[in-house]
Amino acid sequence: MRNSLSISSDQAKMFFPIPRELDPIRMPQHLAIIMDGNGRWALGRGLPRIMGHKAGVEALKTTLRLCSDWGIGALTVYAFSTENWSRPGEEVNFLMSLFENVLQRELKSLKLEQVRINFIGDLSPLPNRLKELIQEATDSTSRNQGINFNVCTNYGGRRELVSAAQKLAEKCVQGDLKPDEIDENLFASELFTAGNVDPDLIIRTSGERRISNFLLWQLAYAEIHITDTLWPDFDATALTKALIDYQSRRRRFGGLESNNAEHYEI
Repeated sequence: MRNSLSISSDQAKMFFPIPRELDPIRMPQHLAIIMDGNGRWALGRGLPRIMGHKAGVEALKTTLRLCSDWGIGALTVYAFSTENWSRPGEEVNFLMSLFENVLQRELKSLKLEQVRINFIGDLSPLPNRLKELIQEATDSTSRNQGINFNVCTNYGGRRELVSAAQKLAEKCVQGDLKPDEIDENLFASELFTAGNVDPDLIIRTSGERRISNFLLWQLAYAEIHITDTLWPDFDATALTKALIDYQSRRRRFGGLESNNAEHYEI
């Protein structure tokens, strides 16, 4: 089983057209995914949990390619949370090694595919070699014109909000900012995702019905799609179903559609 996002010469020539069931004009600009179920996928097959993580990389490769070909401008995935450090040391070490191997092997392909990769989260506790590879990948793809691929690594939504608040508080203490000048746009500019549009759609695999400390600010108006599919089994069919579900929604952002608005008399 391959455990990379590599693109062979034959794959590089492939293009996956948008399924007929989908409206290309109404695709989400930004898709976020909680990739859940790798361990259960492996255990259900009598395999070690690490095999589920390897298979999960294959699903990520497929999803990234589909999003790119179908006109989704940004993909943000929850790769490693701040809480994941509590997993067994052997599994954590494997995940760190897997991140390193993927970046080493796939940077050339990501450049070829014009993917802009960015790592979101507190990267300071990561192994030094991994941090070097992350910096190299981020710098060398920053000018690419394709899909924006955000990988949340050692990420926690609450920690992100606290960090943003601390940065703004420090500016106030230094006299560079007044508290009443802080608004939503200024707060968002201090988040790890500054410069990105907020996700239109979040998908969670494996049937769990929670957001698990993921993008707490950014998901304020995102549509939510839950699928029982375990992440390694997430494929074009599963993504199509999620997008059909998304396109069936009427996004009002707290307001009312004009043709359905009720009239109130005082």
